[in-house]
Amino acid sequence: MLITKQVAMEFGGLTAVTDFSITVENGEIVGLIGPNGAGKTTVFNVITGVYAPTRGEILLDGKRITGKPPHLIAKAGIARTFQNIRLFHEMTVLENILAACTLRERPRLFESVLHLPSYLKKERKAHEFARELLESVGLLDNADDNAVSLPYGKQRRLELVRALATEPAILLLDEPAAGMNPQESQELMDFILKIRDQFKISILLIEHHMQVVMGICTRLYVLDYGITIAEGTPAEIQRNQKVIDAYLGVE
Repeated sequence: MLITKQVAMEFGGLTAVTDFSITVENGEIVGLIGPNGAGKTTVFNVITGVYAPTRGEILLDGKRITGKPPHLIAKAGIARTFQNIRLFHEMTVLENILAACTLRERPRLFESVLHLPSYLKKERKAHEFARELLESVGLLDNADDNAVSLPYGKQRRLELVRALATEPAILLLDEPAAGMNPQESQELMDFILKIRDQFKISILLIEHHMQVVMGICTRLYVLDYGITIAEGTPAEIQRNQKVIDAYLGVE
């Protein structure tokens, strides 16, 4: 579903990522781990078009998306969440989802101004889709609540669902378990597995919470100072001496 080939990202004289190559198969959950400052979020920003890579190639479902702007990459089928929750604070839970729905079917200006039947049909379809999404993840009862009034765990879930509303082929999650207690982390793991199976999507995630990473990922890539130092299954990564020295440490 997603392939990067020898992607590099340089900022002036600073090389943030060097020759980063990854594959994410259909329906797979892949983890990207490493110390703070290793270049993980830079990789996400390159894949989603925030940065154009200095060199290398990115393919989504076999099609080249290297250097395309974020809105075209989102339309191509990549959605993401962020380390810090970025909900639309002045909008309700339902309105946050509806905002994402416009990526796939945006009414034309004259349709909106004149309230033509085609506009009303699109609006009705978007509302139905948004409510179905919220119901499927247990947030329908909060549809009319202000987004920032939700508890932290539900805000994280809402941001995830808003990304799903763009109907992606692959979802990029940037530290989804940040700030969560053990119970919330377990609920998040169950939730990620549920949406992977329910929506038939692939997932690439950055996470420091090893219980989450080892619990749901089929494969892991490890970055250190922008360089991939290891890749493999969770069990292989836990035994890798380079990873232990650079990141995991010992008891």
